[in-house]
Amino acid sequence: MMQMHLALRKSNKETKMTIAKAHQIVVIGSTWGIKNTFHSFVAILATLLVITTIYLTQDRGEEKLSQKINVAIESLSSSKCDLFSGKWVFDNESYPLYKEKQCSFMSDQLACEKFGRKDLSYQNWRWKPHQCDLPRFNATKLLEKLRNKRLVFVGDSLNRGQWVSMVCLVDSILPSSLKSMQSIANGSLNIFKVKEYNATIENYWSPLLVESNSDDPVNHRVPERTVRIKAIEKHARYWTNADYIVFNTYLWWRRPLMNVLWGSFGDTNAVYKRVEMLRVYEMAMRTWSDWLEVHVDRNKTNLFFVSMSPTHERAEEWGATKGDNCYKETDMIAKEGYWGKGSDPKMMQVVEKVIDDLKTRGLNVQMLNITQLSEYRKEGHPSIYRKQWEPLTQEQISNPNGYADCIHWCLPGVPDVWNELLYAYIFNQ
Repeated sequence: MMQMHLALRKSNKETKMTIAKAHQIVVIGSTWGIKNTFHSFVAILATLLVITTIYLTQDRGEEKLSQKINVAIESLSSSKCDLFSGKWVFDNESYPLYKEKQCSFMSDQLACEKFGRKDLSYQNWRWKPHQCDLPRFNATKLLEKLRNKRLVFVGDSLNRGQWVSMVCLVDSILPSSLKSMQSIANGSLNIFKVKEYNATIENYWSPLLVESNSDDPVNHRVPERTVRIKAIEKHARYWTNADYIVFNTYLWWRRPLMNVLWGSFGDTNAVYKRVEMLRVYEMAMRTWSDWLEVHVDRNKTNLFFVSMSPTHERAEEWGATKGDNCYKETDMIAKEGYWGKGSDPKMMQVVEKVIDDLKTRGLNVQMLNITQLSEYRKEGHPSIYRKQWEPLTQEQISNPNGYADCIHWCLPGVPDVWNELLYAYIFNQ
């Protein structure tokens, strides 16, 4: 399992990419350091010679790619690398990892290019951890890992966007005859199946993880949100036996108070009470963790929790005009460590505490801490470039800020990096 720490090292100048990568391959996992400059230089030249030889061997393309991915994955194991501490690097040669139009199952809520966005540079950013490289996503290798297995994303619409991203990442290599999409459980469970591998990549709609009056995957907008704080089985029976489960829950909790229900919906004897949100959030997370402890097969199931996805709804937070938001934004936030007010550290602390408690009980849940790296990406949201589910009013048309979506993410885009992080963990467990 990866060991994480926050040690950061910055060089005074950028070295050429090939030299840097070759140097990393030489140094990572070694014990002798870089004290002898001559030996280090010879090692770098030798490594470059090996890499050049591999590239010139045209008939070994697939093997070459596999070797590069294995080196990157091994570097994660042998180094103490914090994958979530790094920087965004513009890379319009390798990114995007797929084309929006080529994804058979792209969501109109996330298809920004289709709905008129002209500036597409948001698709060309690669996440670079400070002390290692993320392994490049290989759809064939992932599907082989998922052979006869289920990968299930459980949560809200941000989680669903990550699922769409994962489907798009593997979709392009598959002929139409070898893939299918199915929806069951009243539309709550969507199943993308790859027939050749008998593998499924699924999404289950459960925005608060426990039962709530927002559980309908379509009609979930309600004036007062209510949760059955001790009830999770209705949802959990659809995902408990999966091989990989990726959870999230944050967006739907953003309000000061929540209605808590003890009893069943429609029960005249049920008890309702208004409770401070953070307390209810912790209660829900405890219900979730207790279910995992009792019902999950520790020898089979790998568990992940994605931290909160930031929003960019108040431009004054990054020094722009008050009243504006992500609309018209084309650049990311440059300030290192930027943190918007839409991300609540107290909620993240609750999740970390619950996950730590689970670990003491012998169950490991890997946190995918995507919050900080996503904070910088104010230009990555759909804004006005998505399908509008209801006709816009003249007032809305005259004020695009008012209906800009600064919560979800364009695809290809930021969620692809979340899945690259997930991919790295799947292959390093």
